[in-house]
Amino acid sequence: MEHPGGYDSNAPRKATNLSVNSDLLARARALNINLSRVFEQRLAEVVREAERERWVRENTAAIEDYNARVAEEGSFGDKLRRF
Repeated sequence: MEHPGGYDSNAPRKATNLSVNSDLLARARALNINLSRVFEQRLAEVVREAERERWVRENTAAIEDYNARVAEEGSFGDKLRRF
């Protein structure tokens, strides 16, 4: 099942080692914050933003070409529009 964030939410979990500020970790634990959930949610946001930025970089030339063509020739629907 794909998560709204664009990843497979049914993929198996994988243990990993992270280094975290000890004071911040102690405060989060004292507040019963689910570190795995918070990390996964934030990581999904960071990945989504990085993928968006990559898409924009990869498609900038095509977007600029399209915008230049529309500025020069108008868009497809301009001739059909009645307003």
